[in-house]
Amino acid sequence: MRMAVFVISATALLAGCGGGTQAPEQTVQQLMADVVQPTTEIYWDSVQYISDEQGNHDIFPKTDEEWKRTKDAATEVGRLARLLRTAPYAEGRGEDWIQISTSLEEVSKMAEQAAEDRDVEKVFEVGGTIYNVCSACHMVYPPAAGVEP
Repeated sequence: MRMAVFVISATALLAGCGGGTQAPEQTVQQLMADVVQPTTEIYWDSVQYISDEQGNHDIFPKTDEEWKRTKDAATEVGRLARLLRTAPYAEGRGEDWIQISTSLEEVSKMAEQAAEDRDVEKVFEVGGTIYNVCSACHMVYPPAAGVEP
């Protein structure tokens, strides 16, 4: 699993290596689908409360490695938020794009701290906030109709 986070990080890093207004390696939609979504899902999936036919199930990190994976995902979300503010991804979008990506970076810091503190309730709560920031962005920039620079 650590390899998956490394691959996600390396892919996103390569996408952001272009300088100035050079076209990124991936479109925004590709970056979201290939990197942002899987990274946020690592964080979201780390703490879950499930009720099914077999009863109630609390899912949360139990080992040092699981907590590290959760924290690494939060850190990566912050890095991706900064990447989204770079010219290749922000060009052609409104000031709200910068505000939303800044909000995502801010909430990623809260997510990182929650994982560092091993606070299951806070990880769950902040996961909801991450979801809300992503949903707000999707309302303004629908994934299927996004503007590509």
